[in-house]
Amino acid sequence: MPALTEDRARTADDVITRIAGAGAHLRDDQRAAVAALCEADARVLVVQATGWGKSAVYWAATAIRRSEGAGPTLVVSPLLSLMRDQVAAAERAGLRAATLNSSNISDWEPVERALLDGDLDVLLVSPERLANPGFGRRVLDALVGRLGLLVIDEAHAISDWGHDFRPDYRRVADMVRRLHPGTPILATTATANARVTDDVAAQLGASALVLRGPLARSSLQLAVLGGLSPLERFAWVVEHLPSLPGSGIVYTLTVADADRLAAAIADHHGDAVPVGAYTGALDAAERERLEDALRRNELKALVATSALGMGYDKPDLGFCVHVGSPPSPVAYYQQVGRAGRAIGHAPVVLLHSGADAGIWDYFATATIPDPGQVQRLMAALPRDRANAVTVPALEAGTGLRRTRVELMLKQLAVDEVVERLEKGWIATGEPYVFPRAHYDAVIATRRREAEIMRAYTRGERCLMQLLQEALDDPTAQPCGRCSVCLDRLPDGLSATASDDVVRAVAAALRRESHVVEPRRMWPGGVYGSRGRIPPAAQAAPGRALVFADAPEWREVVAAAFAEDAPAPPEMIDGCVALLTRWSREWLARPGVVIGLAAAGRPRMVRSVVEAIAGAGRLPHAEMGVSALPGPDLASADEAVHWRDALTLPPDGDAPLVRRVVLLVVDATSTLWPVTLAAAMLREAGAEAVMPLVLHKRP
Repeated sequence: MPALTEDRARTADDVITRIAGAGAHLRDDQRAAVAALCEADARVLVVQATGWGKSAVYWAATAIRRSEGAGPTLVVSPLLSLMRDQVAAAERAGLRAATLNSSNISDWEPVERALLDGDLDVLLVSPERLANPGFGRRVLDALVGRLGLLVIDEAHAISDWGHDFRPDYRRVADMVRRLHPGTPILATTATANARVTDDVAAQLGASALVLRGPLARSSLQLAVLGGLSPLERFAWVVEHLPSLPGSGIVYTLTVADADRLAAAIADHHGDAVPVGAYTGALDAAERERLEDALRRNELKALVATSALGMGYDKPDLGFCVHVGSPPSPVAYYQQVGRAGRAIGHAPVVLLHSGADAGIWDYFATATIPDPGQVQRLMAALPRDRANAVTVPALEAGTGLRRTRVELMLKQLAVDEVVERLEKGWIATGEPYVFPRAHYDAVIATRRREAEIMRAYTRGERCLMQLLQEALDDPTAQPCGRCSVCLDRLPDGLSATASDDVVRAVAAALRRESHVVEPRRMWPGGVYGSRGRIPPAAQAAPGRALVFADAPEWREVVAAAFAEDAPAPPEMIDGCVALLTRWSREWLARPGVVIGLAAAGRPRMVRSVVEAIAGAGRLPHAEMGVSALPGPDLASADEAVHWRDALTLPPDGDAPLVRRVVLLVVDATSTLWPVTLAAAMLREAGAEAVMPLVLHKRP
């Protein structure tokens, strides 16, 4: 094991003093990592608990290497919030740092010039940005032969055995190693079990030095609470949030739940308990504003998805609550590690429900490519570089969803089956062989992790010990402070929510409106066209009464869709209230109400249509549905089905020409029945089609 020379140790200690204050110095394990990175061809993997000080290692190593004439450090970092924190930390360490990302395009040219001129010590870039051909080429060209250190932060994302595998990570690591084979490489993570650690180390090289430490966090008081319905979980957070210490994060499993829960808290507490919803749907500027507001304790909490998981650094974060369990103990450890970094005690509460299992099943297979879809995508890709095709064109030509197309292209690029050019994508000519055995093993691993989370939610043994064991930490032992060890919840927290708060939260959430954006692209061969849907054939933006797995409607929806019967009074009253709110935004009042039983519930649809039409004294009718689509149809196949299965209302039942149609649909997840029905109604003369979807399914 190499040791630091006196000069190198002095430089490293100066960095740590700048970061942590007078008297601070590298610990022995940090010093070992820094010393290793000062050697040529070094390959180091650091697996240490959140808050251990992994960034101090690469700032100290950067300062040493720069003082000895090496080139700048390139940090590949997954999130904008993490890059912002790292830039600030590097500057505190006395290093000149900058980032290139989607939110600072105006800075790209001066930052790239500073890089070429040698005026930067550290450049931080996301793997997705480096994978962009033009951007990556410019940045990497500027670093050819000059890169002093490569840091791959959150390196578990390199491994598809990890909880957050990102194909762009694998591609960037391979690309940089090919360009700079002698550059020292540091990979860091807090969330890698033995299998992920071995996989990442193997990718770094046979000589990789792995430095792994204990993962227990003595400041965290873990607790698990079950037995609550989805609505009661929301109410529990609303009721208990004011009494939780300091400011913190409330995690949800979906964007919709983050938005709804934040709205419920704001409705109940107003300005007394300020919160914000933080999801991947926000633009960079709004994310930055919310991160800073929480850091300054201007917010009691951010209600967030995993978009706020890796890297967000607030040392005094006082608590972490999960409304729903992540599918992996590794992902859960990553998120709760945001709390209690520089304080002695932080409660961490998991509110689990049997409803979480469906989301776990989705996550287990969501990133696994479907062989048939891959073949369809490959058939649409040219080999000629001059004819490279864009993602929107591939979406239209294959009928696959854009997010699916993007993911599969990145996965295929890892195996060099496809290549991304500045103008689009091409096939390389390399044959594609679906690695079924590998993906089956990945799915099996994810399902085993889900079983560990079930054991966690049941409180089978010490919660911290269970998380450590899931991460293959050999030091795992009972913590003596979690809700299992103490047989009670943290002080001040109860196991239930009051009935009054449950009712108030339900009422508040049912007043929320959810916009249903229309589809704007046809898959190939549908409705006599392909590509963009003409504006004259599109639906208008609509509304959904129930969006996804909305907890405030869960019991009502379950009962209403159990059989085909008239809609329950709560659903009809909800539609009338929604239309009242929506009407303030209408450019024209609907002139006819049309029903569409896309989920096979014609009596439900008819009851809602008749109630709305009666209240508005409007004519009404129903579209015909000859057959419902089979399960698991590809997007294009489902669109074709609805094109052939729908028929217009009989002539004379309800006039369409120059009328605005309110289209009432029982349920849909894909919006294809809405899209095809709107196109038919518009072609028949309707001036506009405004969809009202009773249940917009996930």
